[in-house]
Amino acid sequence: MTGFDAKMRETFINGLCQKYPFTECATIGKSLCGREIRCFKIGSSNNPVLFAAAFHGMEWLTSLLVLIFAEQMSEAYHNNGDINSVKIKETLNQRGLMIVPCVNPDGVEISINGAQTAGPYETLINEIMNNKPATSWQANARGVDINHNFNANWYALHSLEEKNGITGPAPTRYGGPFPESEPETKALVNLCKKINFRHVIAFHSQGEEIYWEYGKNTPETSKTMGQQMAALSGYTLSEPEGLAVGGGFKDWFIEKFAKPGFTVEIGKGKNPLPLSDINKIYPKLKNMLVYCATI
Repeated sequence: MTGFDAKMRETFINGLCQKYPFTECATIGKSLCGREIRCFKIGSSNNPVLFAAAFHGMEWLTSLLVLIFAEQMSEAYHNNGDINSVKIKETLNQRGLMIVPCVNPDGVEISINGAQTAGPYETLINEIMNNKPATSWQANARGVDINHNFNANWYALHSLEEKNGITGPAPTRYGGPFPESEPETKALVNLCKKINFRHVIAFHSQGEEIYWEYGKNTPETSKTMGQQMAALSGYTLSEPEGLAVGGGFKDWFIEKFAKPGFTVEIGKGKNPLPLSDINKIYPKLKNMLVYCATI
């Protein structure tokens, strides 16, 4: 096995839900190919935090990261234990934690197990990739980059994509025919409209950077939170440029709700990061994850 694919992810999620019956597992939507987009919750539905991962196919290591964290938080909740002097059960019973481990399940399967996992979109992917392995695939099954598909300055980003030669389905950075055109995007948008999240964290790879700002609706508290996240992780607080500006989940969340939203680029190296990298990435991020989940 070369990556953390659907079978491994579902086994992990189902195992958590069976071991810890106080948790909740739900489906918030389905991908183009009909794969479930799962959501895992610990604690209260009142004013929770959202962690979302694997927006991009070959960034599947982010799914494993958030599920390892979910397991640690569930164990502490079950044992009425502390992590970093935070009483987990008491804290999460007041303001919970929700985790969407894989926003783009089709893209992850394509990256790990090939175009044949994309069903009716297999031919399209093979044409785009010129029949080469799709290991570097970032988009969903029809070549739309989910993190360019949110309705945050989408039209300006779309114009910039075209200026850079991205005019149709591609492995990465094509934002789709219109904002929120993809079921994966809609699933996350609908969740955020339904649940009053106090802040959200989107996990990507790689670069060891944290993005915290987007437009005039960025709250004053965002930079302070970002600075603390950087201090706890050793990551750099940064501002995206060019094709990385707009269209993203944290951009949309900040613009829509005027609440803190962050993108965390985990690890360093070349995507897809190897599975073994989780052994050095998770310990480095653990304190930051606890802070983000409980602040």
